[in-house]
Amino acid sequence: MMPQQKPQLTAGPRLSRNILVFAHTGRLEARNAARAVCSQLHQAGLVPVMHRADLEALTENWQDPVPVAVAQESLALKDIELGVVLGGDGSILRAAEMTRHTQIPLVGVNLGHVGFLAEAEEVELVEVVNRIVSGDYTVEERMALDVKVWDRGQKILETWALNEATVEKGNRQNMIEVVMEVDGRPLSAFGCDGVVMATPTGSTAYAFSAGGPVVWPSVEAMLMVPLAAHALFARPLVTAPTSTMAVELVSSNGASGILWCDGRRTLDLPAGARIEVKRSSKPVRLARMMPAPFSERLVKKFELPTSGWRGPAQKPTSSTQEEANS
Repeated sequence: MMPQQKPQLTAGPRLSRNILVFAHTGRLEARNAARAVCSQLHQAGLVPVMHRADLEALTENWQDPVPVAVAQESLALKDIELGVVLGGDGSILRAAEMTRHTQIPLVGVNLGHVGFLAEAEEVELVEVVNRIVSGDYTVEERMALDVKVWDRGQKILETWALNEATVEKGNRQNMIEVVMEVDGRPLSAFGCDGVVMATPTGSTAYAFSAGGPVVWPSVEAMLMVPLAAHALFARPLVTAPTSTMAVELVSSNGASGILWCDGRRTLDLPAGARIEVKRSSKPVRLARMMPAPFSERLVKKFELPTSGWRGPAQKPTSSTQEEANS
């Protein structure tokens, strides 16, 4: 049996167009999709790029491998034109985390379930690559959050989030006592399971599950959504994009909490901790190539019923106006 050929690693020509491919390599369909994307990009004269760990997962059983550059080894991230993410929203959040310090825009192809962050579905994969090859895409900037955590006057964490920063109780048995604050003024104190602080992008994620409003991505605003709060005034709030939101864990009952950012980065919160959230000066860049109204995306992703819809009223033509007047 002939030994299997492995993909050749190359940096590509100096003026090449380099496309970074992310894939959930633990899933067979994602590995197959990544191989197909790399092959299509190579055949079109572009350079597919992957991180070494992802590329090594693709190498096994790749029947017709093509040259693939290795990110941060044979090719610097600053030379990447675009990132293609193959997977669900979790994969896109992972890619956004890995490229946070760059200007690389990301385009997601959904191989998961809802996939709100994805631009296209798996059946549109070839079309997505064709549009990348032809440069037929625009870049949209999505608001992100800067998150700071303070304990007894000392900053113990500074991080960020695209969807949300969530303060949750540290164990199932005890609620946490919190005080919500906006723009340096307290709003309400209560016991709860937690508080979600989200962007418009995150309004269809955890905040949505907690009963928060759906906010169009083009709206500049932030959300605060209490989780199972024991209080009369514990409604979801929509704040200005210039606001600073904060949640303080009341120290009197000694309950600790947990901070989750995009469900990926976490920190144990001591009693008395203060979590401050505001709009980040650095947005997340998403590539758009199949634009559609956000309302259409809502209907499609949530399979919403629209039977009976007739559409906007149409102005009568001159002939129909004459018939109406006769």
